[in-house]
Amino acid sequence: MRVYIPATIPMLRQLVDEREVFPLGATAFAVTPALREAYAAGDDEELAEVAMQEAARASLRLLAAERDGLDDAAGAEGEAATPGSPVYRRAVIAADVTGAKLRPDLDDAVVKLAGPITYDQVASVHVDLADAEPQVAKAVDVIDAADLGDTDAEFILGDAEDHQLAWYATQELPFLLDLL
Repeated sequence: MRVYIPATIPMLRQLVDEREVFPLGATAFAVTPALREAYAAGDDEELAEVAMQEAARASLRLLAAERDGLDDAAGAEGEAATPGSPVYRRAVIAADVTGAKLRPDLDDAVVKLAGPITYDQVASVHVDLADAEPQVAKAVDVIDAADLGDTDAEFILGDAEDHQLAWYATQELPFLLDLL
């Protein structure tokens, strides 16, 4: 099964360095029977795009947690947060796995992974380009409000989601990370 795993730049670095990564809560997104049923029309490619967009939105939550963790660490040390941290780029890992369990109780596209994702399972990586960073940073601040129906927050989130994630082959990932 092809799954789309929400990630951050540090998670991608971990994938390259350790040759595996375990997604938070073992959560990923995929074209599931529930997702197919939720859309009256759409081929596999279009439904895969929906699953990837769900993973990209979940990446915003990971960025929020990463930012909050950096702020907490800086506050504990009595220092200001490091400028530029985290890297405000959504990231999604596309991987082929076995043993993923459907989780329609959470959402139509959600699956729970059986274990860590190894480098060999990765089909591609999708990451925002630099020009998306300002909108992604703003979206991180309002993701919860957008989910609760705040129309201004939804507009800000939409600005970030208007950016297409760039596609990278697995062998390009180390070079991409060197450039960040």
